[in-house]
Amino acid sequence: MTIELPRRLTHYAAGGGCACKVPPGELERVLGGLTGGRAAGDLLVGVENGDDAAVVRLDGERAVIATADFFTPVVDDLRDWGRIAAANALSDVYAMGGEPLVAVNLLAWPRDDLPFDLAAEVLAGGAEVAEEAGCHLAGGHSIDDREPKYGLAVTGIGDPDRLLRNDAGEAGLPLTLTKPLGLGVLNNRHKATGETFPEAVAVMTTLNRDASRAALGAGARCATDVTGFGLLGHLLKLCRASGVGAEIDAAAVPYVAGARESLTQGFVPGGSRRNLDWVRPHLDADVAEDTLLLLADAQTSGGLLVAGELPGHPVVGRLTPRDRDPHTIVVR
Repeated sequence: MTIELPRRLTHYAAGGGCACKVPPGELERVLGGLTGGRAAGDLLVGVENGDDAAVVRLDGERAVIATADFFTPVVDDLRDWGRIAAANALSDVYAMGGEPLVAVNLLAWPRDDLPFDLAAEVLAGGAEVAEEAGCHLAGGHSIDDREPKYGLAVTGIGDPDRLLRNDAGEAGLPLTLTKPLGLGVLNNRHKATGETFPEAVAVMTTLNRDASRAALGAGARCATDVTGFGLLGHLLKLCRASGVGAEIDAAAVPYVAGARESLTQGFVPGGSRRNLDWVRPHLDADVAEDTLLLLADAQTSGGLLVAGELPGHPVVGRLTPRDRDPHTIVVR
């Protein structure tokens, strides 16, 4: 469905997608002083390791998984933005090894600048992806805001003894990546030029459901999704939480078509540069700066990074003993 807007949707917001996240270093400083929400008793996963969602044990076989995620437009198509935002929010539950049960909409809309009736198309996109996931979508909350924002608060269910956590990594395990990188630079190019990238939209609207189920089926216990902090940023959080290091084989990492060319032409989100600046003190690399920027590229609705092998997905590195190298992450 084609809808004519007064101006392009991505031009209603300063940032776009997960690239508009608060930088990881600033977020850690703020959260570091909080004492509430730390895992204890039935709170299995809290705030301390920056995992993808909170997890509370209900009983011996069930745990509730709770998360929320929303962002400004990453594409100009209203329905595609809704689909991408919903897939991204649901990903947090899949990244913990759970299944989403119910979600509610989170919507901010500039009513004076953009007809509110158009929000229905965004909500329809979110509902389409929720239905694909088998997740109930009921109600939510909306506010009048100068920038459009959309996402979901999601509640899921999982087995408390078979979660995917970012603190369960062990040295020697391979690292598998389930979606290609480069979404941040392509979204940045789309915003600047209006060019469309159907492959990027297809990647961002693909659920991480099958990858999550495959990881559990393979016996994996450690994973995270790769979103606004980039592959290197989310890997650093995983390494810190698990007390391990990591090696990345840069040549094994897949990219969406056009990502390298877009980077060369200068379409790099500010969030990607901030990610690399944050990780760099913990990095030992002998690859080009452009490659590091792509590895730190702020992804929107990216894939899972799993400590284990998954058939059909590339192994891009491995976890290593923390004392093997003074740097946490080595890129070769």
